[in-house]
Amino acid sequence: MIKMKGICIVLSLVVLGLASSIASASDPSPLQDFCVAVKDSEIESALFVNGKFCKNPKDVTANDFFFQGLDKPRDTSNPLGSNVTQLNVDKIAGLNTLGISLARIDYAPHGLNPPHIHPHSTEILVVVQGTLEFNKGYTNAVAFAGLSSQNATVITIANAVFDSDPRINPNVLTKAFQVDKNVIENLQKQFWVDNNN
Repeated sequence: MIKMKGICIVLSLVVLGLASSIASASDPSPLQDFCVAVKDSEIESALFVNGKFCKNPKDVTANDFFFQGLDKPRDTSNPLGSNVTQLNVDKIAGLNTLGISLARIDYAPHGLNPPHIHPHSTEILVVVQGTLEFNKGYTNAVAFAGLSSQNATVITIANAVFDSDPRINPNVLTKAFQVDKNVIENLQKQFWVDNNN
């Protein structure tokens, strides 16, 4: 009886040991440190990563990781009073495979960046000039956002709901928002501004 218990314990330890040697809880290692994106494959054997062809590492320069003019204020003369300059892999080719992007957001006095989501990334915002809470101040405000995606998608809520193509049935929106159907139809007739550049 004791011998049988001992065999069961040993077999259990062997199975546990084999199972734990197969399990892995870490991210896979990247194939390379960076993959600067190029528009088209210049060489038949070019590596294709994250939907982009990779530049030959020998041809990579500092300019592949640079954007000129991020220090310059952007035009905020639109109905929202804001302008978002997105810096993603399409504007900074060196961001390919790094999983990051950046945005500069300029606000006019009382301007706002409408409610939005980034479905594939997390965002952190740093205000470097002015005051934000719908920019209560009497001067311009500037903020920078860091995003955890090389190509962070943005969906502006009002545009997605009231300016969708095809249109969402007004009866559905009337019931969902619990307002008069005329309010929904009026909102669907509006010209919805996109402040993302």
